[in-house]
Amino acid sequence: MIIIEKVDTNSNRHINAFVQFQYDLYKGVPQFCPPFFNDIKLMLNKSKHPFYEHSDGDFLVAKQDGKIVGRLGIFVNNSFNEYHETKKAHFYLFECINDQEVANKLFETAFTWCKERGLDEVVGPKGLAAFDGYGVLVEGFEHRQMMIMMNYNYEYYPKLLEAIGFEKEVDFVSCYVHARNFNIPPKVKEVARRVKERGNFKVLTFKSKRQMMKDWADEIGQAYNDTFINNWEYYPLSKAEVKLLVDNLLVVADPKLVKIITYNDKIVGFLLAFPDITAALQRHGGKLTPFALIDIGLELKKSKWVSINGAGVLPEFQGRGGMALLYDEMEKTIKDFEFIHGEMTQVAETAVQMRKDLINLGGQPYKNHRVYHKKIA
Repeated sequence: MIIIEKVDTNSNRHINAFVQFQYDLYKGVPQFCPPFFNDIKLMLNKSKHPFYEHSDGDFLVAKQDGKIVGRLGIFVNNSFNEYHETKKAHFYLFECINDQEVANKLFETAFTWCKERGLDEVVGPKGLAAFDGYGVLVEGFEHRQMMIMMNYNYEYYPKLLEAIGFEKEVDFVSCYVHARNFNIPPKVKEVARRVKERGNFKVLTFKSKRQMMKDWADEIGQAYNDTFINNWEYYPLSKAEVKLLVDNLLVVADPKLVKIITYNDKIVGFLLAFPDITAALQRHGGKLTPFALIDIGLELKKSKWVSINGAGVLPEFQGRGGMALLYDEMEKTIKDFEFIHGEMTQVAETAVQMRKDLINLGGQPYKNHRVYHKKIA
């Protein structure tokens, strides 16, 4: 018999069991990158996570013979709904054994939760913060997860969701590129050279995390939010959410790979690149110990893979040379730092031009994460 229980978010025992289930489910899977244990615990902490300053959520576990066999987080983002004038819920942290009945009962309970709050649609997987990652992996199961910036799941997950009645909302494609194949056309390079020569556009770089934090942390977070104003997932972030975004960025950031594009000294774009430290994260199983931090630091220096996860220019500057400058800096990031492999991580299909550009520049789509939706009213 399958029983659904609500997690007591004031109980460490309940929280730890909810979080641990994912680690147990993917034990021995070489493509899986374990998230930081405490990062997942933070999502269940309603007094500390900034999402709960304006919104709400609950967490469910499915048990069979006293053992957890599935879990689910169900949320309402009031800021998103107010901005878009919708009544949507979203789900995240869905993990499940290959059993349709388990998945059905988890979502039946979640749908009841939504209806009690007057919500008429459920979307997901969709996290609580900008770097939580979107969607269920539907293509590219053979490839290793890119750190904790995206999700990994078994091949049966899409079937479980579709059997419940979920349909595609939007896809997020990740592109692979080999350094030798990533070449900016001479025409684009010339545009980038000219806009920098005129002096209005500038590219700022950093020597240390301290410099980045002292001078630009708040501006980087706000620029990130503003740049994606036309994207599917956008809503105005609070100051606390911007701070969490920047804090998450700094955990794995190499300051030399963070570039800011300004126009008349105002931030209008950015390029966030991260050396791939998946191997180190896998070695430490989600635990952030002093030894793990040393190991991550060493992996940052020797990794030959780089993830570009956060690249954009404010819409009003894209046709004025901003995008040419951005792509020129992408090429420099990959080649100047002698990376061999690059991944453009999770580009939404709604960013039509950027996806076309990445393919034209040598990128090959190789992973696809799908966000689903279901009407429940």
